[in-house]
Amino acid sequence: MVGPSKFAIVGSGWRAEFFARLARLLPERLTLVGAAVRRPESVEAVSQRWGTAVYLSPDELVSKQHPEFVITSIPRAVNPEVVAGLVASGTPVLSETPPATDLEGMRQLWAEVGDSQLVQVAEQYLLLPGHAARLEVVKRALIGQPTSAQVSSTHDYHAVSMMRGFLGAGYGPATVSAVRFSGPLSNPLLRDQWNEDDTPQPASTILATIDFGGSWGLYDFTDNQWHNQLRLRRVLVRGSLGEIQDDTVVRLAAPRTIIRSPLQRYQLGQDLNLDGHDTEHISFEGHVVWRNPFLGARLMDDEIAVGSIMVATGAWARQEGAPPYPLAQACQDHLIGLAMHEAAEKQAPVVTGMEPWADKE
Repeated sequence: MVGPSKFAIVGSGWRAEFFARLARLLPERLTLVGAAVRRPESVEAVSQRWGTAVYLSPDELVSKQHPEFVITSIPRAVNPEVVAGLVASGTPVLSETPPATDLEGMRQLWAEVGDSQLVQVAEQYLLLPGHAARLEVVKRALIGQPTSAQVSSTHDYHAVSMMRGFLGAGYGPATVSAVRFSGPLSNPLLRDQWNEDDTPQPASTILATIDFGGSWGLYDFTDNQWHNQLRLRRVLVRGSLGEIQDDTVVRLAAPRTIIRSPLQRYQLGQDLNLDGHDTEHISFEGHVVWRNPFLGARLMDDEIAVGSIMVATGAWARQEGAPPYPLAQACQDHLIGLAMHEAAEKQAPVVTGMEPWADKE
């Protein structure tokens, strides 16, 4: 890739700020050339905040700035229309998650843009350093054939993307069973501040099992688990020769030889290390299984993951790299995420079908 990728943003909300901030933090890799907002009164404020040209329509943004790709970071109810309009102009798109509100919306979006191969989705979870390292251990077959994955960390389609990624699950029918229950839980941390009222309040939890056809997923998520640090994150990937539990791997390394080894994060900036607070790499049994692609930028894990999918989308838009997370994958993950809620509401298993995007990456 020669020079930073030039991208634009449709939207100006909380999540859109992540993309704009990464352009400032990674100027040698990403350049924000413009944005589009809906309200005229937002133009000046967004322009000053992001230091870029701002327009009142995606069409004007594209015609004036000619970005290599456009990120749509807008409510899911209106996202399909904007994505379809950008694709009609021949513009590669990185859509925020999920790409549409419901199954019918995804089917309609796929009918409009699926064959274009111009839409990626900004699903970043398997690009977080810890998950990326676990995925690399799985890909190296160090725990044999993956057979099940349990995720208690993030919600809905994000968690499904992790399970499907660890298991290599495809687009076939899946059988989903789920229950929802409530219990008291203090909620001391909100998105961006402490909660002054830490009195336990009812919190909903969904437990779901997913039969992918040959492999299984277990989903466990409680309201606000992203921010509430009273609930620990748990990831378990089981295989035919061992398993990964969070940062510990147990495996059959040779006949009559079972070993247990940690995934070790090498962190700069601690004690007398003066290289700045940063994550350098994650290793396993003496081999690096993940390396920070933005060393020196001092990014938090989510910024590393979002920056990674943005840079990968830029390479894909230039036909210099593989598609990082195609629309078909996003639709399948959201399909199963929706099925979990449906199964919990019906208190009966839900079987997903073969959708139009199956094996159409």
